[in-house]
Amino acid sequence: MNAPVLPLTLTGPPRTLSLAAAVSSFDRFAVSPMLVLISTDLGVPLSASITAASGYYLAYGLTQPLWGVLSDRFGRVRVMRGALFGAALAGVVSALMPVLGALVVARVVTGACFGAVIPTALTYVGDTVPTSVRQRALTDLMGAAALGTAAATGLGGVVAGLLDWRVAFTVPAACALVCAVLLRTLPEPPRARLGAQDRVGVAGPERARSGAQDRAAGGGTGVGGYLGAVLGHPWALLVFGLAFVEGAILLGVLPFLAPALEHTGLATAVAGLAITAYGLGLWLLSKLVKRLSGRWPTPVLMAVGGAQLCAGFALAAVHVSLPTVAVTALLLGGGWSFLHSSLQTWATSVVPEARGTTIAFFASALFVGSAVSPWAAGPLAEQGRYALLFWLAAGAVVPLTAVAALTRRRYGALRTEGPQPQPE
Repeated sequence: MNAPVLPLTLTGPPRTLSLAAAVSSFDRFAVSPMLVLISTDLGVPLSASITAASGYYLAYGLTQPLWGVLSDRFGRVRVMRGALFGAALAGVVSALMPVLGALVVARVVTGACFGAVIPTALTYVGDTVPTSVRQRALTDLMGAAALGTAAATGLGGVVAGLLDWRVAFTVPAACALVCAVLLRTLPEPPRARLGAQDRVGVAGPERARSGAQDRAAGGGTGVGGYLGAVLGHPWALLVFGLAFVEGAILLGVLPFLAPALEHTGLATAVAGLAITAYGLGLWLLSKLVKRLSGRWPTPVLMAVGGAQLCAGFALAAVHVSLPTVAVTALLLGGGWSFLHSSLQTWATSVVPEARGTTIAFFASALFVGSAVSPWAAGPLAEQGRYALLFWLAAGAVVPLTAVAALTRRRYGALRTEGPQPQPE
């Protein structure tokens, strides 16, 4: 049965949407505390087992443009349901794979399917929640995803250590199937017609030319029209670049916290519990971001988030132990709450007439960055040089935060001074 199409104006994400986001986050982060166990069980080096994570992230990221165009073309709910059915099947297959190569292939397919969930959920919120309260709604969705992250990093390591790492892949697969069934009653939101909105920072002849391009692409409904509107927008390209760097620094380096602890002799279950602080920090600080959004300027929120990320990585670089890594994970969760939610909200507004495609490219950049980083950092982890790895991450946060805050401030000034966009 197709989901009903209703004109919606919400103040927060529907519960079924939040549940799907939590399941997607669980599956994405569950592998981090299991990398050493997978390496030992399959008889491969740690740097090789990391490909199960980096391959997942790469597929998660590279499929985003496809999911975004499909959601703009066929609907948010339909795309999420189909992807969740696929993720459930691929997750079960992952648990049955006997060798690393087959496991990596299964995880790549799983990542490609789960990749549709959170970006499409963000787009759904962008479609249904007014701009004035959108960041609060997005932080609620982020909070749900954070609970999935906390459960994955904590329970994933415990389940893998006490039972078997394969069991940790079957849990999100079963939950994905449940979510796919529950989402059948979620209403499909209306979507803006391509070319119907003004573009911030694109003035005069450029706006007229882009409108003509939209009309030539098929009256605003063709795939080429959505891609052209997004990839031809300079602010969108900037946000994608920032997302790529953010993904490489945070999501790419975060999986090395648990192996760094295990390198000191701690058990997998204990290391996983320490990383649970990341999800808890994300969940707790997202509540604070929800209260501060609208009161504090977005560039200030970005700066606060960047400071937390830098401090967290620097602490882990100075000394790796259970307390320091737990505090690092907490700070990284807080930094993600402040910085990423601000970038995320920006992405939902920059090209509202092709929001699904925009969020898809944003997520693609984020997770391609997160896939490149583990591949590049794998040799350092194999040599046990975790301090250098974390120092490099701390240093890279500084220019990321500066560029994000300054350009977001400029964008806000243009939005105030230039022609006002039509209401979404």
